[in-house]
Amino acid sequence: MNITAQTAKELRLTEEEFELIKQKLGRTPNFNELCAFSAMWSEHCSYKNSIKWLKTLPRSGGRMLVAAGEENAGLMDMGNGFGVVFKIESHNHPSAIEPFQGAATGVGGIQRDIFTMGARPIASLNSLRFGNIKDKKTQRLLSGVVHGIGHYGNCFGVPTVGGEVYFEECYHTNPLVNAMSVGIMQANKMISATATGKGNPVFFVGSATGKDGIGGASFASANITAESAEDLPAVQVGDPFQEKKLLEACLEVIETGAVVGMQDMGAAGIICSTAEMSAKGKAGMHIDLDKVPTRQKNMKAWELLLSESQERMLIVVEKGKEESVLKVFEKWDLPCSEIGHVTDDGLLKFYMHGELEAEIPAYELVLGGGAPQYSREYSTPKYFDKINNWKQDDVDDIKENELKNIVEQIIQIPNIASKRWVTVQYDSMVGAANTSTNAPSDAAIILAKGTGKALAVTTDCNSRYVFADPQKGAMIAVAEAARNIVCSGAEPIGVTNCLNFGNPYDPEVYYQFVKAVTGMGEACKKFNTPVTGGNVSFYNQNPDGPVYPTPTIGMVGVLDDIENKMTLDFKEAGNVIILIGKQQNDIGSSEYVHKIKNIEYSSAPYFDLDEEYKVQQFVSSVIKEKIIQSAHDISEGGLMITLLEKGFNRNLGFAVNADTSGIRKDAFWFGEAQSRIVVTLKKDQVASFKSLVSKTGISFTELGKVTSGEIKINGESWGSIIDWKEKYDTAIEKLL
Repeated sequence: MNITAQTAKELRLTEEEFELIKQKLGRTPNFNELCAFSAMWSEHCSYKNSIKWLKTLPRSGGRMLVAAGEENAGLMDMGNGFGVVFKIESHNHPSAIEPFQGAATGVGGIQRDIFTMGARPIASLNSLRFGNIKDKKTQRLLSGVVHGIGHYGNCFGVPTVGGEVYFEECYHTNPLVNAMSVGIMQANKMISATATGKGNPVFFVGSATGKDGIGGASFASANITAESAEDLPAVQVGDPFQEKKLLEACLEVIETGAVVGMQDMGAAGIICSTAEMSAKGKAGMHIDLDKVPTRQKNMKAWELLLSESQERMLIVVEKGKEESVLKVFEKWDLPCSEIGHVTDDGLLKFYMHGELEAEIPAYELVLGGGAPQYSREYSTPKYFDKINNWKQDDVDDIKENELKNIVEQIIQIPNIASKRWVTVQYDSMVGAANTSTNAPSDAAIILAKGTGKALAVTTDCNSRYVFADPQKGAMIAVAEAARNIVCSGAEPIGVTNCLNFGNPYDPEVYYQFVKAVTGMGEACKKFNTPVTGGNVSFYNQNPDGPVYPTPTIGMVGVLDDIENKMTLDFKEAGNVIILIGKQQNDIGSSEYVHKIKNIEYSSAPYFDLDEEYKVQQFVSSVIKEKIIQSAHDISEGGLMITLLEKGFNRNLGFAVNADTSGIRKDAFWFGEAQSRIVVTLKKDQVASFKSLVSKTGISFTELGKVTSGEIKINGESWGSIIDWKEKYDTAIEKLL
């Protein structure tokens, strides 16, 4: 085949990249080699348009046990000799085309990132974005994605313990499906994704290879168009039962002491795992592709290299210990084939039936090696003019007699209403370690059995805030994640991120990306939560433009003593309700402004990083001193929604007398200014609380008392909490 720049273009490589490949090889690549470069230099694998800025994030310090990006997932010290392994990744493009398998294989892929390091997954989370819930296409995508996540997770046997679901018009064509997994392990038993030792055999283990998923990494590195359905073969097909066997086999084979290195075959398949493991170990590999188990006949070399068939691993084994490895995989009835060996020349040599099909220096393929790195132009988005021209004084404040009616509307907005329709499809209790099922906290609390500890885990991002102000919005995403963990009684320790943006070649999109990464870095430094790794997903576009910039934050915290766990719900009638943090005269980017007032462009809500940190430190201290009974932060929907959510779990109401002098009524009840937390105390704890808070200078407001079920606002009865809970719980079901 005559390889030209046009061939490269058809494989989504630029003419400049084609010339660079020829320069690196000292010759024109053959088709197999060009396919390898296409996959490995795709945005999805190489981060070529993002790595420059990712390097500015805090990537070390704190409890980090491995450097960010060095392994398949982050590893942090949770104490007592144990480590927590966690990561979040996107599966947006596949889910847009084939929602069930797209979401299912996203869940499967992130679990492999965890157990390939030697950790046992104990919790899954997700962050999902869809278009207008009333639209039939959105309903189809929502149903398929939720079914896919539930199917894979439930069968695999790891509980789905938390997450978020948002609905905005901009996600109509391109939904976002971000999956997170958390696992635990003995910290000193980590298996690295590396290939070392000349002559050490290389084993392919797990499911046989098919043609599903070919070119998936490149598919994820381009805009979704009307023709994208033609790329359906790029969507992988998952088998959760096979993955469950693979999990147990991999953890068991590690105990044999025979494993030198191990990596899952995710994006870009065999070419990715062989290249990354070899480059990391400054080694090469001789691979006989005809020895790879296949489920389809006559697969070509490039198809074998690029297939993203699921539930597969590449393992480098210490020479002489092959038999112990084979026995483990035979026991678990999984294919296990020796397909090559490690070399010391740095070259990847792929053969078919003795014929050399490709020869590439491993280093030249990988991120941090020869893969190109770009600095893209960026410019302030034009829509900022509309945001800057917005004035909240142009919005009429609500009247006292309108309040109840507006609350009824807000509590049924899909972004705010109960996500019960979604969550009941997930097994949240398998493993019996989820403590949040009947005692909800702002973050999910998972017992890390055998470690003497518990973990607090959450995913957070309000993309409307990031749209309004990318830098501040990303800071808020980190701050809210930390706030949720602190309100649950835990200490935030680290972050994994999933950065979902539009086309990086659009200067306005790239501006959003640069500013969001900058803001994220500032906040992570403040909270001492280094970024352990994650994923960048560009090209999330529709014909009308990009999705909202969505830098999803996955955060993990450690709870040294489960007795310090704090829940969000009211505990008993008569408890005093106190708001920690200052009420702000601010309705910017609130659900109230966007969904009730139908205003698309408004400023990001009030946020001050130092103030946020101070509030979190104080709340952490009063939880440890057992002064408060509950804690729940104010987020979407404002103070009123926080109060209602605190009442739902135990069907307890509240009586609040609102002093709105000097502040808009809508800002008081529905504003989403940050750094505010609603707590409850027993009457005899109030004096101690006020003494402590007065020493900090933090603002607080005594709002009222918990009731046995009735809701009273400024003396007016709003009926029973049970009636409000019915509206909240059934809103999404009714829309569907």
